[in-house]
Amino acid sequence: MLRGMEFNDRFMVVPADVMEALQSLRSGDFSGSAALFTLITAALLHGDVGHLLGNMLYLWIFAAIAAELLGHRWVMRVFIFTALCGSACHVALYPEETIPMLGASGAVMGFEGLYLSMAVRWRLPNPHVWPIARPVPPAHLAAIGVIGLLFDFSGYLGGYPGVAYGAHLGGFIGGMVLGAAVIPMPRVALPR
Repeated sequence: MLRGMEFNDRFMVVPADVMEALQSLRSGDFSGSAALFTLITAALLHGDVGHLLGNMLYLWIFAAIAAELLGHRWVMRVFIFTALCGSACHVALYPEETIPMLGASGAVMGFEGLYLSMAVRWRLPNPHVWPIARPVPPAHLAAIGVIGLLFDFSGYLGGYPGVAYGAHLGGFIGGMVLGAAVIPMPRVALPR
């Protein structure tokens, strides 16, 4: 943000450019493959302070809980995987779009999806979410994830322009897949 949007341009996902890079790769031309790296670099950028703070709030809640349950290595893996899922879903839904996309919202929604699938799969302890004074039941946090998904799905169907709803949906689905099939049961969880 400090260096200006022109600096960010080369790191943002432009779906049409990503599709062109994929077509080039299929024909054996690797010269345009730099656009594929934007699938992850876009998650490290934000348009303004409000965008950054909004993502940080939900990342603070759900990634902190994931770190407590799974450890910091899993948090990094989840972030990278769900950021890629979010960017890929955005590209798949809008393959001819030339408007760039940036932000970590897909990865943030990925942590919400991860927590929801973990809460369904196992009995999780009530986490402490600062500044809330008492532990929060996992069902309440999982409900936040479901509500967020419903808002994003309705937004995808006809919501506010300029929001990458496809990235939100893709990240959420990626987190659900990780929580349902990949990650190990946390030591503090109990089987259902």
